Amino acid sequence: MNLPSDAFRHVAARPHEPLRTFHPRRSVLGHDREDALDRLWPRWGFSVHDEDRGTAPLTEAGTLDTEALFGRRAPVVLEIGSGMGETTAAMAAADPGRDYLAVEAHLPGIANLLLLVDRAGLTNVRVAHGDALDLVRRHLPEGSLDAVHVFFPDPWPKARHHKRRIIQPVHVALLRSRLRIGGALHCATDWLEYAESMRETLEADPGLDNPAAPVGGFVARPAHRPVTKFEQRGLDLGHEVRDLVVHRVR
Repeated sequence: MNLPSDAFRHVAARPHEPLRTFHPRRSVLGHDREDALDRLWPRWGFSVHDEDRGTAPLTEAGTLDTEALFGRRAPVVLEIGSGMGETTAAMAAADPGRDYLAVEAHLPGIANLLLLVDRAGLTNVRVAHGDALDLVRRHLPEGSLDAVHVFFPDPWPKARHHKRRIIQPVHVALLRSRLRIGGALHCATDWLEYAESMRETLEADPGLDNPAAPVGGFVARPAHRPVTKFEQRGLDLGHEVRDLVVHRVR
């Protein structure tokens, strides 16, 4: 099955649909990643939007059939914007009792994650191409997720673009509704203004609790979240990283 990178596309948002929180871009994959996409996508990948690229198994109710997708019944972690996949692969390898669903908009990251999964022999990772929020809205039922990870999302730094940020009230309410009671929403960013905005937004949601609120709201990077190459470059430049971990309480 030949799936060159130019076979993947993003379906444009239609009028009156929510704004995308990412900006699609094209990048050269290179031989190894093109090969990984060709070999491994049919086994571990699906498209959020494009039926020609393979869609996820659904139940009769139209919700994602995670048991069919992963081949077992286990708690599911949703990774929104998995980047180049190092974090997802490392966390999934250290956490075999849970299944990791990584949703990424950019093909180099998808192909690289597929490569990492293959090399590590992981069985608890699946990869989706497209808009994670659209997948959540249409196919993830309430209370179906054990955790949601949003690591280093696009900060959309210009004020006129803040409406595209993923961590804003309407999106947080959506993600919270898909968490089980007690489930965690874990965010991280090295953009300090966005970090404060995230904290205010998460703490304002009536269904979420931030145990670190009395001590400033942020937590030290949990040991289970590895430092990625992207994050390390920022740290080397003096960037400060902020982690937020909140839990659904109702």
